[in-house]
Amino acid sequence: MRNEALVGYLLHQRPYQEKRALYYLFSHQHGVIHGIGKKGAPLFMPLQLFVTGKRDLKTFSQINLTPKNTTQIDISGNSADTVGVIESVAYETITGQQQYSALYLNEILWRLLPTEDPMPTLWQHYQNSLYQLKQPLSNSELRLCLRQFEQHLFDELGFTLTLTHDSMQEAIEPDCLYQFLPEVGLVIVSQTNTDPKHIDSGAGHTVFVGADIISMVQLNITEVTLNNWSKLHRHLIDHLLDYQPLQSRLLWQQQQRYQ
Repeated sequence: MRNEALVGYLLHQRPYQEKRALYYLFSHQHGVIHGIGKKGAPLFMPLQLFVTGKRDLKTFSQINLTPKNTTQIDISGNSADTVGVIESVAYETITGQQQYSALYLNEILWRLLPTEDPMPTLWQHYQNSLYQLKQPLSNSELRLCLRQFEQHLFDELGFTLTLTHDSMQEAIEPDCLYQFLPEVGLVIVSQTNTDPKHIDSGAGHTVFVGADIISMVQLNITEVTLNNWSKLHRHLIDHLLDYQPLQSRLLWQQQQRYQ
């Protein structure tokens, strides 16, 4: 690359010398790119810049916010639908607890995505999620925003969740209990509707009631299904991260502890 113009979002940065930083950029054109540039690039804002370099570590220059009228958001949440221009997005900020959610999205992206692998569809979903996080959201709406983005990420990484059948290709039964194993899928652990909390505490893993799994497939968005989506996605993300802790998750837990 030589002075190639890119549009993207900063995911992560580290200090590098006195006036520069090492950036992890999620670009529309090339996916995640590592580069060195002048300190001060903002998070959660659409950036335009120039990139130069043939090796893994590029040089970033002329890093600026994109002009307002070039920021496009799929306001429907579906990248297949018409994309509209939202002029105010570029300079809005993410505030409150939603900052922790945005940091979480950034962290799972820069830790899980390969470098220089274009993912324009996921990039659009990420931009849509940032737009949602800049709006007033209830706790359930916030959790749903995160779970939906995680689902897009899993699909991009080739970990599509199959919830209609268990690991033996048998249909999910509402009265059975199932354990989720990331490399296998749903494994039946009981054919009677035993209290799943008892099995959780005894075996050290999370168990799902078949009826709840069926509700998840049918997209019945309730507090129970959101809780189950969160448990299921956390299992898979922890597996993909080789069970290394997420700093954004620790920050969120600390913030909740001192509220």
